[in-house]
Amino acid sequence: MDSDGTRDARGTHANPVPRPAAPVEAGAVPPMPAMPPGAPPRPDGSAFLAWLRAPRPQAAPGVWRFGHLPRPEREPEETPARQLLSGALIAFLVGWLMWSLLQNGYLGSWWWVPFDLLVPDAWRGSDSQIGNLLLYDGYQLLVILAIAVVVGRLGRWGEVWRRFVVARMRPAQAAPEAPAPEHDPAEFPHLRAAGAHDAADRLAAEARAGLMRDVDHARISRAWQGVRSGRHSLATFTGAVLKDGAAACLHPSGERDLPARHARHDLLAGQVRLGTAADDPRNPFQYRGAGLGLDPDLLGTSLLAVGPAGSGKTGAVVRPLAESLCLHALAGRASAVVVGAAGAGLGPAESYDVVVRIGHPESVYDLDLYGGTTDPDEAAAILAEALVGDLADPHPGGDSRRSTTVLAQLLGPFRAVHDRFPSVPELRQLLDGTPGPLAALRKALTDAGQQPLLRELDARERQMAHPGDVGTVLADRIALLDRPAFASFFDTSGQTRPFSLKALDHPVRVRIDLPERGHADASRILARLVLAQFTAAVTAREDRSLFACLLLDDASGVVTPEAVRGIQRLRSAGAGAVLTLRTLDDVPRPLRGPLLGATGCRMALAGLTPWDGQDFAEVWGKEWTETRDVTDRQIIAETPAGKAVHMLRRVITGQAPTARAVTVRQVERERWSASELAHGVPPGHAVLSLTTVRGEHAPPLLVDLRG
Repeated sequence: MDSDGTRDARGTHANPVPRPAAPVEAGAVPPMPAMPPGAPPRPDGSAFLAWLRAPRPQAAPGVWRFGHLPRPEREPEETPARQLLSGALIAFLVGWLMWSLLQNGYLGSWWWVPFDLLVPDAWRGSDSQIGNLLLYDGYQLLVILAIAVVVGRLGRWGEVWRRFVVARMRPAQAAPEAPAPEHDPAEFPHLRAAGAHDAADRLAAEARAGLMRDVDHARISRAWQGVRSGRHSLATFTGAVLKDGAAACLHPSGERDLPARHARHDLLAGQVRLGTAADDPRNPFQYRGAGLGLDPDLLGTSLLAVGPAGSGKTGAVVRPLAESLCLHALAGRASAVVVGAAGAGLGPAESYDVVVRIGHPESVYDLDLYGGTTDPDEAAAILAEALVGDLADPHPGGDSRRSTTVLAQLLGPFRAVHDRFPSVPELRQLLDGTPGPLAALRKALTDAGQQPLLRELDARERQMAHPGDVGTVLADRIALLDRPAFASFFDTSGQTRPFSLKALDHPVRVRIDLPERGHADASRILARLVLAQFTAAVTAREDRSLFACLLLDDASGVVTPEAVRGIQRLRSAGAGAVLTLRTLDDVPRPLRGPLLGATGCRMALAGLTPWDGQDFAEVWGKEWTETRDVTDRQIIAETPAGKAVHMLRRVITGQAPTARAVTVRQVERERWSASELAHGVPPGHAVLSLTTVRGEHAPPLLVDLRG
């Protein structure tokens, strides 16, 4: 096998080693070889067609649909194998004993009465040995069959045959036949139904030739949705397909796939596989053993994953989801923003269109501090949330309106004078109340006749004289970004290439590396800034058919009252967020319940603390379950014979004779208790509950993230 999975040319049936030909005459030119020496056989589209035609039945939320075999919702009652086999053997022995007793006359001859009543005397007195043999032995065979039917039903021989014989004799499933052309997805019947026969023929030919990938199919399907919705014309779509084939409607980057994939993806169903639902009694029967896959329909309700360091949050959750969203972006279906520490392993830079390395001198892109807005009030609200959002009242009704007002009093006048927002050093000077910049700003406003903005500046100067002025706190926080490592970042003069989250109207792939090493406080400010800009940008989009998702690898210090309200608005805006935490202690106590309530998908990884498990247990609630209470009561014999039997039983078994009483009750218990979440989740596993944007939900599932 070569590295790409194809066979080489060394003696395989698909590409046999050519036999030596007849000697070539001197001076004659040898024939040109069909392919270079050692080259693998030319690819075909068999693998792609098999993937495209694979069954994807409708299933419960979170079930990996590719090749899924549906199971019943309730577990069928199945007799244990040992009990089933022993019962079948005992039934056979009973039947054998019954026939032996009948055959030897120990039970009398009553079983010949039907024979005497039904068989004529002439038949019984026949001289034919063969006739008598058939007559008498045939009747005995009927009796044997009757006994076998009775004991077979008692011993459940049919179930033994199905479970232990038929299951092992079942032949391997043959390859599925190609469906009819009108139902074959490889023939693009939806294009033919709309009259685009030429485009369908071109795409079908490239699919059979192995020139089409799953990303190409998803991208062209997305473009066809644009034709159906009226955003694009049929002629434009057909012309692009006839010109470029499977490479039509390319992503602006020109890429048709990622450099590498570390997770299993099914772009036809839009899913990425995270693991396998464990075969555990606490999981519903229809989920046990099934793959677990997430798609935008689930991420649209947002996901919160909590687990200690090393539990797999980044490698088993964030990295596969980031990879899936990047593939969706290449298909024109989504835009992704991945935020994490530098070197966190969120995928290579080649998988992204924009990589912002804050604090890295070789970073090509900068981050727009004001989110690309030109409205001073909106910019002030976003910046206030980033700087002091964690200092606001942690209760759900808390906000940072005072800080927003202070920033708006400075940003509005500055933009009116300079036609831009202040840079970090300039904003720090204005918040500190440095006389020179404030005087220059006042003079420029006076010369321009901006009386309303002068009143804003006067109010700001009056507030500076009060000891409780929030501007001092804002100045201290903005000073964390006014460091030499960030000197070339957050530029507002237009000399750099700032990235703004306003670009989420397009299928863009963005990775933002935070400088956590040595700048932990600045990283938390920047993380809050990105989250605030993301929620403001996606809720203001006009086209919400493009799914937008923010993946925040470490949300410590990011959850604020305004952030919780923003996450709640994402569901209706065609967007979602994925947040990871080491512990819920990183979230203020009044905000833990609202955060768990704002996210529709919740994941508790192995190693959770009991107090974190208590919060998950409360949000997952309780369910009615059936419990069995077994009571063993000692039997006291009253007769001498009974006492002798009990004594013999005690000598043989070593236990006193008891009578067992079983009580079945319906009780309400927690789906997962805090103790089970803290101590009952194996390493590499997680408990995950899911909710779709349509309101369908899956109960907490024990998932093996390594499967």
